[in-house]
Amino acid sequence: MPASKPFILLISDDETARHELAVKLNFLGESSIVADSGDWRQSVPDSGTVAVALLGPCRGGNRRQLLAELESGLLQAAIVLLEEREIPDFADGRLRARMFAEPDAASNFRDLLDVLHKARLCHEYLAGIADADTSRGLAAVQGLIGNSSAIQHVREIVGRLADTEVNVLITGESGTGKEVVARNLHRISGRESKPFVPVNCGAIPGELLESELFGHERGAFTGAVASTIGRFERAHGGTLFLDEIGDMPINMQVKLLRVLEEGSFEKVGGTRSIKADVRILTATHKNLEDMIASGQFREDLYYRINVFPIEMPPLRERVEDIPVLLNELIRNLEAAGKGSVRFNSAAITALCGYAWPGNVRELANLVERMAILHPHGIVGVENLPEKARKPDCQSGVEQEQKDLAETPAAPESSTAMPPIHGLDLKQYLANLEKGFIERALQDSGGVVKQAAERLQLRRTTLVEKMRRHGLGSVGKADKKRSFSRP
Repeated sequence: MPASKPFILLISDDETARHELAVKLNFLGESSIVADSGDWRQSVPDSGTVAVALLGPCRGGNRRQLLAELESGLLQAAIVLLEEREIPDFADGRLRARMFAEPDAASNFRDLLDVLHKARLCHEYLAGIADADTSRGLAAVQGLIGNSSAIQHVREIVGRLADTEVNVLITGESGTGKEVVARNLHRISGRESKPFVPVNCGAIPGELLESELFGHERGAFTGAVASTIGRFERAHGGTLFLDEIGDMPINMQVKLLRVLEEGSFEKVGGTRSIKADVRILTATHKNLEDMIASGQFREDLYYRINVFPIEMPPLRERVEDIPVLLNELIRNLEAAGKGSVRFNSAAITALCGYAWPGNVRELANLVERMAILHPHGIVGVENLPEKARKPDCQSGVEQEQKDLAETPAAPESSTAMPPIHGLDLKQYLANLEKGFIERALQDSGGVVKQAAERLQLRRTTLVEKMRRHGLGSVGKADKKRSFSRP
């Protein structure tokens, strides 16, 4: 088996149960490795290629020890408990986030397929973060959610800048997450134990910005009744994040340039030079090169702050990340005690077709609004703001009504987990799978064998999926039906 291909690891000390489940996985066309709880490490050629670990009965009740081994040995794998109805209380937050309790999956094909779909999404989520985090483990790059090539590129750059002192200019539209990048750059640097001090240059009047950045001495101006320290002093040893630096007045640009060149500053009304041991990160949604051409921004300052540029992609250019972002935003809502909500597949499709001028910030606001309007409910197309609906809204509403009729009102607690539990996931994945199968059958003229080749599935796997979705028959009367048997 190629080491680079993700596979399923089946661990069970019940030889009969292990064999039966292995046969089912083979029937479904899954690549799997079978082992008992004592020799699973020897059976796995490369731990990074395990997508899902299925856990059956263990000898002597040593499941806790086995889970600890899997947590440390398989950082990117989802873990499915086949003998448990609930996730054990001893599982911490990170382990719990990638565990499923599915007591019926070993005996029920539909439950097995469902949990494998969910577990693979979890694996992709963990693998995406792990690939980007080159220096500090899974927790280093936080908040940069998504699997698109654009956001993966940003995560890779952030990881490469770990423990460097270069000045970084972060560009991108409002709401794309520029401050998230800045905080990650601080967190994975050698300054992580020191303060991270953000300043929005556009939110502070120009005449007050100098005092805000450098502080002032008593009597420096009317109302200065006491000496104060500025943001540079507060950030001593750490990171100063100058957001919307394109809004900084020209006179302040000159003073900032002096600090960058000399490494020191003076308070307003003061004469004592203060050392500035601060890393400067900047961000803007404006085109600074255009501002240089029009005389609104100093060219020498631009080259000082733009040692390493990072451009944040707008959400409309990475719509494939919207389902994952929804999950993360819902998880954050629940963690903050602000309620919960779910989105069905039709609503998610509509959101993926919206332009998102406010980017991720606008999406976060929408999720919070839906959680208030539909607490612990299922949001469909007709519940979305009118501007977020696609032109084919009516067909979306019809799909939503079908989803609601087939889906329980709330997720089962045993399968809830941060990366995926905010979605009506079963129906969403089922609709995607059914669409792919219908298209493949249509392109192959209804010939199941050719459709299976297009989908890179075994014929028997495709037949089972067709039966589950009600897509024709594969029996003796096949030739009389819409999908023929090869």
